[in-house]
Amino acid sequence: MNPSHRRIVVSLVAAATVLAVGTTRPAEGQPMPTGAAVMAWHVTIAPSWFDPSTAPPQITPFGMLYAIHDALVRPLPGQKMGPSLAESWTESPDGLTYEFKLRRGLKFHNGDPVTADDVRFSFERYKGTGAKELGARVQRVEVVDALVVRFHLREPWPDFMTFYGTTATAAGIVVPKRYLEQVGDDGFRKHPIGAGPYKFVSHTPGVEVVLEAYGGHWRRVPNVKRLIMKSVPEGTTRVAMLKSGEADIAYVLDGPEAEDVKRDPRLTLVATRHASIFWIEFADQWDPKSPWHDKRLRLAVNYALDRKAINEAACLGYCPPAGVIVPRVMDYALQAEPLPYDPHKARQLLAEAGYPRGFDAGELVPIPPFFTTAEASVNYLNAVGIRVRMRPLERAAFYAAWREKKLRGLFLTAVGNAGNAASRVEAFMYSKGGYAYGGYPDIDELFLQQGRERDPAKREALLHRIQQLTIDRVMFAPVMDFRALMGVGPRMAEHAINLVPMNFFPSYEDMRLKAQ
Repeated sequence: MNPSHRRIVVSLVAAATVLAVGTTRPAEGQPMPTGAAVMAWHVTIAPSWFDPSTAPPQITPFGMLYAIHDALVRPLPGQKMGPSLAESWTESPDGLTYEFKLRRGLKFHNGDPVTADDVRFSFERYKGTGAKELGARVQRVEVVDALVVRFHLREPWPDFMTFYGTTATAAGIVVPKRYLEQVGDDGFRKHPIGAGPYKFVSHTPGVEVVLEAYGGHWRRVPNVKRLIMKSVPEGTTRVAMLKSGEADIAYVLDGPEAEDVKRDPRLTLVATRHASIFWIEFADQWDPKSPWHDKRLRLAVNYALDRKAINEAACLGYCPPAGVIVPRVMDYALQAEPLPYDPHKARQLLAEAGYPRGFDAGELVPIPPFFTTAEASVNYLNAVGIRVRMRPLERAAFYAAWREKKLRGLFLTAVGNAGNAASRVEAFMYSKGGYAYGGYPDIDELFLQQGRERDPAKREALLHRIQQLTIDRVMFAPVMDFRALMGVGPRMAEHAINLVPMNFFPSYEDMRLKAQ
């Protein structure tokens, strides 16, 4: 059996397996959901997260997107990529056509049927992360009939399903064409309609989003009747809410708050296994007039960081030190050891670069709300003579500045969306990537080459070569793979965190509250 035919069979078998274990439309007599669960978010919930069309290269928006919306193919419990609105999909032997068959009887929350026309509309409307790459690769989307849609590629692209069917992008999420054309983009963000496990009820900006279980979800009616998503950026407040019973799950706790949860026998601390990583970006390394153009200074930053100690302080030891900015849990990730903590070597490199007494490196802007990681990094840099001051930004402002490439000097960032090494290369290492500040012609060529290579072993070699070049050229200062620490309160019988691979949000429809 040739590899392409094997992929077709594997896709169909995977779909059949999911159907066989009961992930069909809810049967009559299924218990009605009960109770309300409160999720205390680590950030202010943005209305833009109701609309998948503009999703950035981050996992956080998917905590809202996958509650309200659904996709043809998406991460599911036990599967990095499983059939969702599509009951099956196939790839043609030449790798040029992907065909998806929708489940029968699917409806959006307003009662409109989910059709292949909605799939095409949603894809053509998408302009978030990866849109440029998808637009360049996909020639056209063909609606065969109400339940069948075909994607025609310009040339074989082995990463089409990675970009379309995982959290690498939100391009596979399906929104209702008729409703969107009626209310427009602004109206949709005020009252989103989706096909996910929960329906939108209300949004109080900066305070909370209220969702209600959708009885017609194809997989199952959620066990919990109502989800209340509260914006609580202050970590100590999230923990206090957990202790008082005001919250059932507290998202993404920093080291000190996580330690507080561990000390309370009524609470549970859960370390996620999602594909996230922290690194320091050298935004000005491409400018010959910038000190960061000197590789020795970038190398000094890498030697200055005690990654093990940062992990202990910010992550209670759950976050392994990183040697490259592709998380080790991803396919095709290079398993690279980080540079050792060597402050003497860092000072030596500074002296060789002409800064025997160190130098004023300006500001370091950290991604909110990970200030323990940022403060520790700043302290280690200052200790060797790289004098930086931390300048916090509000989270939305940080992302806007990053997207528009207005962050200069040094900044600490983190990315947690899934995919594989190629999707991370596309966003941050390929010179035309949406979040890349620069690049190299040979890395660009290797990226394009791997995108055409259908042999997995050869692709892996090319992607490993790209990652090694970023290490050799010190393009980044990787800090640590991030394992979000989640606090769980005593009312939760099943928190459903870590059911979905490489995703730190619960599998919402699988959560259960204890009987009251």
